Amino acid sequence: MFSKIKARYRGLGPFFVLWSTQSLSALGSAMTSFALVVWSYQQWGSALSTGLLSVCSYAPYVALSIFSGALSDRWDKRKTMLLCDSAAALCTLCALALLSTGRLAMGHLYLLNAVSGLMNTFQQPASDVAVSLLVPREQYHQVSGLRALSNSLVTVLAPILASAVFAFGGLGAVIAVDLATFAVAAAALCLAVRLPHTATETGPREPIWQVAKAGLAFLAQNEGVLHLILFLAAINLTASMYNAALPALLLPRAGGGEMALGLVNTCAGLANLAGSAAVSLAPAPKSRVRVIVGALLFSMSTENLLLSLGRGLPVWCLGAVLGWLCIPAMNANLDVLLRLHIPVEMQGRVYSVRNALQFFTIPLGYLAGGALVDGVCEPLMAAQPAGSPLHILFGAGKGAGAALLFFFLAALGVGTCLLFRRSRAIWALEERPPRR
Repeated sequence: MFSKIKARYRGLGPFFVLWSTQSLSALGSAMTSFALVVWSYQQWGSALSTGLLSVCSYAPYVALSIFSGALSDRWDKRKTMLLCDSAAALCTLCALALLSTGRLAMGHLYLLNAVSGLMNTFQQPASDVAVSLLVPREQYHQVSGLRALSNSLVTVLAPILASAVFAFGGLGAVIAVDLATFAVAAAALCLAVRLPHTATETGPREPIWQVAKAGLAFLAQNEGVLHLILFLAAINLTASMYNAALPALLLPRAGGGEMALGLVNTCAGLANLAGSAAVSLAPAPKSRVRVIVGALLFSMSTENLLLSLGRGLPVWCLGAVLGWLCIPAMNANLDVLLRLHIPVEMQGRVYSVRNALQFFTIPLGYLAGGALVDGVCEPLMAAQPAGSPLHILFGAGKGAGAALLFFFLAALGVGTCLLFRRSRAIWALEERPPRR
């Protein structure tokens, strides 16, 4: 059994170095993100304030993604990743310096998150293409499973480690751990990873607007890929509203608090981990589209509803497990479909257009989720008389409004899946031969 598994991953040494060190750095960044959510909610107690942290990260990412892919296709992928990671680490170092002098404020965090988001705009397409350059086509499925596995481990470990380090040494200690993980990843990029150059790096330089236009033209000519991206954009709207409302649901309620938020995130990560392990070892499915749609439909029809109606940690944790168990299968099959249908020399520019279209709903979702909790749902629940039907369903006191929003998100997510399930263009991706 072990020899078979080893054979499936033979020849992927450089990928494993890149994957493991970048995953370690992602763990450090996720720890900082978790700690900042707790810290900001402790300071202001507002879902919108914490949601704005993510809005500032995603806004430049969405706005400039189309052009970043054009530039990323031209640049050396390893140098691009190293430069962008270094700039993001410098932002984290600035936050640590401000915290040490007692001057750190939400405005500083918004600005630093915006700069980090800008760097991620260039880093992600370079990282995605780097994987394609290091991995043979026949191993895309296994590698996608491994990437899902590392994302799951980050989701599991980040809240546990961040909570422990935050309790022991505060926000500054969490940031210090983040900087240490960056140093390991940067050293690996400098010393142990070499990437082959693509034709767009060494060939004639087209104008940036023309390269970006080529990415848009590719999607216009490949309706199935476009519809799949728009489907994920609609799902991301619901998911980002979920992320904005989750601290407001769990931190103020009886039986909730920082530990409850960490445990729910940990259960989500454990479910992700189990699903990722299954994807890494399982053979390719007969229908990747069916897996993507089915996984999202199951997730949306369980987690949001249980979080909405649940009254304690066991139900909230069960919702997290059911909601995230199938997500790795969705991500892995989505990743494979895109890699198979987009030529490697086009991936940087097409992925960048994909990022702009698929992720532009995330800052909108964070804004909408925070605003709906603070300005609509919480006041509505507070105005209900004792014993009202809404109180019976969603409870009373601070956090009940977030529970009401989660009930709406359950209906929105299921409706989105059922709508896009009818797209013939998405299902046609199964019938088309992979691009060479």
